[in-house]
Amino acid sequence: MESNLSPKFAQKAFEGEGGSYYSWSSTEFELLKEAKVGGGRLVLQPRGFGLPHYADCNKIGYVLQGTCGIVGMVFPKASEEVVLKLKKGDTIPVPSGVVSWWYNQGDSELDIVFLGETSNAYVPGEFTYFLLTGTQGILGGFSTIFNSRAYNINKEEAKKLAKSQTSVLIIKLDEGQKMPQPCENNSIDKIVYDVDAALPDIDVKNAGSLTALTEMKFPFLGQVGLSATRLKLHANAMSSPMYAADSSVQAIYVTKGSGRIQVVGINGERALDAKMKAGHMCVVPRFFVASAIADGEGMECFSITTSTQPVFGELTGKTSVWGVLSPQVLQAALNVAPEFKQLFMSKTKNSTILIPPKN
Repeated sequence: MESNLSPKFAQKAFEGEGGSYYSWSSTEFELLKEAKVGGGRLVLQPRGFGLPHYADCNKIGYVLQGTCGIVGMVFPKASEEVVLKLKKGDTIPVPSGVVSWWYNQGDSELDIVFLGETSNAYVPGEFTYFLLTGTQGILGGFSTIFNSRAYNINKEEAKKLAKSQTSVLIIKLDEGQKMPQPCENNSIDKIVYDVDAALPDIDVKNAGSLTALTEMKFPFLGQVGLSATRLKLHANAMSSPMYAADSSVQAIYVTKGSGRIQVVGINGERALDAKMKAGHMCVVPRFFVASAIADGEGMECFSITTSTQPVFGELTGKTSVWGVLSPQVLQAALNVAPEFKQLFMSKTKNSTILIPPKN
């Protein structure tokens, strides 16, 4: 594989009074096409409203900033709308074809990054949105006659239905305009998961923490066929080399801080050696091995994997391949003296997935 793995920032695709939408273009980031993953970022200003729409891809949203977000979702054949509150740290899977709208009822920005798979996308490596209303909406695409007959209204009413909303994608609602409030039932626990507040699966002193969201822990992920991970590295700490042994792909978004990432692929070639900053996204192709070292300010990442129960191969620790291979095989494979083999085995078995900085 000769694709450029360099991390990239999203580019602004839309900007209005109510907010902005950013996306990663598969034309500029060609690896997205091959890996069949994509990403976007929604930034809503106070009273910003993302018009109802659905998409051709399964994705997971992660709230980067904001405390008073509201999302409404209508699932196919559902008899009622599900309305949920969103805050920083929440993850919310969004299945393809599900109609959703997004609103910021707070006083500061609501910032959400979406990462997902694009195997059924119209544009490989990108999300395509189908708006219900607005100048690019489905209603406006049908003729007056079709809308009139479909909704049992006259032609003037049909024109009003299709043409009254003259904006695109995101608008700003008038002050005092009422919007639906979050449900009082337990739907939020089934559809939204606060990954920031969750107990980490791995927590290493002076190194950081890792929280994995799989279908077993968060069943709603089964609706999108994805899993998610939140990684927090302390200053100069390291995430050890790992690869997805089940042929899944990872898309990694840096939410805070910075660091250096290396990815090794086919024929032992270093496919990537780059600085990662907040706002960068990178993709780790199938079976490629990735590792990162945080800078002095630390680094935090949110990532998705194209499997609901991913299986990772570890290259450090007691359960790593090095720790399980027989001593004879290890010595022959490394072509080293027995003393060095023993040193390597002892060091490997005492290491962890998250590695603190050296003193």
